[in-house]
Amino acid sequence: MSSETNAGAKSGTIFRKMGELEFEDTISHQCGVTMNDSVEARAIAELMAEKPGVTVTHQPALIRIDGEDKLTFDMEEISEVLGKEMTVEIFEVNTSTHYGRMVKVDDNTITLFGHMEDMFAYCE
Repeated sequence: MSSETNAGAKSGTIFRKMGELEFEDTISHQCGVTMNDSVEARAIAELMAEKPGVTVTHQPALIRIDGEDKLTFDMEEISEVLGKEMTVEIFEVNTSTHYGRMVKVDDNTITLFGHMEDMFAYCE
């Protein structure tokens, strides 16, 4: 099977030859976190899955939480679900990686932004 007729090309995946890409094809306004699968991560994922525009993906050993434009993690909400205190510092330790612009909005809130311009409102 030639590279022009492979299954990826037929299915319309994001994978294309460099010469076929335009700048607009490389921009994403998504943001999210990946957490190691744990009791805490499962509780956070369950809570976030109820929110509009949030996608939760369970993978072996990992849980991915993705959002479009903005994703807010409220530590008081998470603490209530967990039955124990969750701080932004503990949350960041539980997060193995993130994408988007992460901002500690206050002592109880972390927000990820898919748009750089939206994040600027929180810069000093």
